Amino acid sequence: MAQALRALIAAACLAAMVAISPAAAVGIGQQAPSWAQLSPANRQVLAPLASEWDSFDPQRKQKWLGIANRYPMLAPVEQQRIQQQMSAWVHLTPEQRRIAREQYKNFRQLPPEQRHLVAEKWREYQQLPPEKRRELASHGTPPPRRP
Repeated sequence: MAQALRALIAAACLAAMVAISPAAAVGIGQQAPSWAQLSPANRQVLAPLASEWDSFDPQRKQKWLGIANRYPMLAPVEQQRIQQQMSAWVHLTPEQRRIAREQYKNFRQLPPEQRHLVAEKWREYQQLPPEKRRELASHGTPPPRRP
C-alpha cells in the first residue's frame, strides 16, 4: 500500500514536471521522433520509457524530449530522482496514471498556501523511518476531505 502510494505521488510529481516543461509550448502537429531516431544520449536518459515511446503522441514526446535535453544540466541527485520517477510511472497501470494525473490537477487547483502545506507534509512523511511509513500505510488512513 505504502509503495503504491509513493509510486502514485512520484508519478504525480513527474506528471507535473512534464506538464510545465517548456516543450509543452511545441505545436501538436509537429512530428516527434521514433525511439530509433532519438540520439543515443536521449535514449539513455529516456530508457525507462523505451517500451512505450513509439505509442506516445507527438506532444508527449516533445515534453519528454524537453526533460531529456535539460537532464545533463541537473544535479546528480535530481537526475536520479527523474530516473526513479520515470521508472515508477512506467510501472503504473493506466488507472493509477489516471489517478496520479487527477491528484496533480487537484493539487494545482489548491490555493498556494494549501499547496505549500501539502508539500511540507509530504517532506515530513519522506523523513519518517521506513517502518513508521509502513505503519501509517497499514492503517489505511483515508485522504483528508477537501473543503
